[in-house]
Amino acid sequence: MGVRERQEREREAVSRSILDAARELFVTHGYHEVSIRKIAERIEYSPAAIYSYFPSKDDIFFALAEEGFRLLFSYGLEAPEDAAREPLGRLRAMFLRYYEFSKEHPEYFALMFLDRSVPRISQNWNRFGFVGEMRHEMIDRIRRAIDAGALPAGTSAECVMRVALTAVHGAATMRLCDRLGRGEDGDALARVTLDSALMGLRAGAGAGINDETFPPCSFTDSEDKQS
Repeated sequence: MGVRERQEREREAVSRSILDAARELFVTHGYHEVSIRKIAERIEYSPAAIYSYFPSKDDIFFALAEEGFRLLFSYGLEAPEDAAREPLGRLRAMFLRYYEFSKEHPEYFALMFLDRSVPRISQNWNRFGFVGEMRHEMIDRIRRAIDAGALPAGTSAECVMRVALTAVHGAATMRLCDRLGRGEDGDALARVTLDSALMGLRAGAGAGINDETFPPCSFTDSEDKQS
């Protein structure tokens, strides 16, 4: 291995250590309560060394958010084979993957969706253009399901997106924030709330609703509404 390759690997390893430490600290203490100095202390580096990798604490968050959203969409756009037989089953699988992401990557989920003190992703939108592209792919899948008759004609795809995400997001948040009752099954709650939402939409709850009632939502709405 050449000197340059070794230096690159060492730099990547340090960058990874910074991101891992920051993610843990942000989730445990809250974004506002964590300083560059705290991150440096966690990995036994100087603050000046951290700045040589990331210009600011916000840049560390944006790097983590980008990783998190790429992980999220790698989940959401893969439906299990047994759900591929009918359109509504594919939609159900797609949204349940969002809940599964919250279980398998709780720190990313908390940082991306639960901490209201993090920087607005809209401030660095060029880095997150892929989020919009992935959202459009999900909307296209919903529209194909509507066209296939899985949901009534005239159902707003944006309404379906918002309602289904709200169902699984609520269950994910209750589980992560320890708001479930003793012995309550968070997985069952996620399935039941999503199935109830889809049954209501299939019965016509989303038909005839103007898309303006549910303007295009994104996974970064909470940040955009603050701008």
